[in-house]
Amino acid sequence: MDLNKRYTAQSWPDHPETATMEGKNKFVGFWLLLAAETVTFATLFATYLALKDRGPSGMEYTAAGLFELPLVFAMTMILLTSSLTSVYAMHHMKNHNFKAMQAWLGITVLLGLTFLGFEFYEFYHYVNDGFGFTQSAFSSSFFVLVGTHGAHVIFGLSWFIALMLRNAKRGLNMYNAPKFYLASLYWHFIDVVWVFIFTAVYLMGVVG
Repeated sequence: MDLNKRYTAQSWPDHPETATMEGKNKFVGFWLLLAAETVTFATLFATYLALKDRGPSGMEYTAAGLFELPLVFAMTMILLTSSLTSVYAMHHMKNHNFKAMQAWLGITVLLGLTFLGFEFYEFYHYVNDGFGFTQSAFSSSFFVLVGTHGAHVIFGLSWFIALMLRNAKRGLNMYNAPKFYLASLYWHFIDVVWVFIFTAVYLMGVVG
């Protein structure tokens, strides 16, 4: 199969992401990557839960007194909405509507950048209040867990932007369709991890 063949909406396969052997192989590598990522985050979650509220005697900050749920809830809604917009993008990819796919991916990127802006503000606010990375075991485990997720958000956004720019003039074909689809799946993984962070770190930290 010619990976760079020009397709129309009528000749485009129903599942272009797995229509070629190369696409299927990409999926195998992707699931192996997610398995490793899951182990990494599971370790960071376990470390955070073990060190939550742990620090020197008389430590000023605890989860209940530190985290602000309204801000984190807004961040969560933004990230979940970005997951929905990436679904719309993949819907248009499967219908061979390249312009609509690019538009929805652009919205996804903007939402992801908004989320990052709020996260940077949150970190800046905590550090300014004295809750820095080296303040306690609790603060170190918090910044490593949430910061690692933030780094994954940056990677996911970079992946989207690189695909959009690289293929802006090429359109959709059997070579790049799996790449767009896997980038979208990776974004969903990032969103799922954030739901766990919201629950285990912020919600359980504030309400117990």
